[in-house]
Amino acid sequence: MLSCLFAAEAFAYRPFDGTDAAVADLREVEIELGPIQFLREGTDRTLAAPALIFNIGIFQGWEAVLEGRRERSLGQEGRSSLVDNGAFLKGVLREGSLQDKSGPSVATEFGALLPDVHGDPGTGASLGLIVSQQGRGLTVHGNFVAALNRAHHGDLFVGTIFEVPLDFPLRPVAEVYYERDTAGAWTASGLVGAIWRWSDTLSFDVGVRRARAGRTNVDEIRAGLTWGFALWR
Repeated sequence: MLSCLFAAEAFAYRPFDGTDAAVADLREVEIELGPIQFLREGTDRTLAAPALIFNIGIFQGWEAVLEGRRERSLGQEGRSSLVDNGAFLKGVLREGSLQDKSGPSVATEFGALLPDVHGDPGTGASLGLIVSQQGRGLTVHGNFVAALNRAHHGDLFVGTIFEVPLDFPLRPVAEVYYERDTAGAWTASGLVGAIWRWSDTLSFDVGVRRARAGRTNVDEIRAGLTWGFALWR
């Protein structure tokens, strides 16, 4: 299974595998939900229902992230599992254009890859650096992550997200990334999609991803939402 790699396990920005250099405000919650997502890896077919990421601002400039995804194989077994479980901290190291200041925004995200349920029983860890620059016509987020994956192999993830500025309610987005571990497993991936900002607290997203993982073709359809709210004022 391609889930032995690191991608999409430590990040929290739908519909991407990478993320941006921003965090939830203090005492604010962001829930990222993919109700039903479809994944095809070679001849294998899988439904993710649901994929969930929970973010909460715990200090000024810092958030805690919990995530996991329930998968059900569409093969003859029809087996269900809970995969990509993780617990992370994400913090802004430098306030920049994403915080309405000058220059790039810089953040870090680090934490533990937790065991799957009816999946990979291993654990791992990751440390990432995120650099974001928002311009008039284009916003770019660069992601650089080193990890020890659940198979206990070293892993490197390098990715870039492209999106138009937040002033547009419906904005096209794209992402490319390359990932490789010390055992020789690798993935090259591209995604195109859109984010529709319904309100200041609710956004909908859709993405179509095409990847090559070694000799295996990967196709994925992602659709979901991000909802934010304050616990208290």
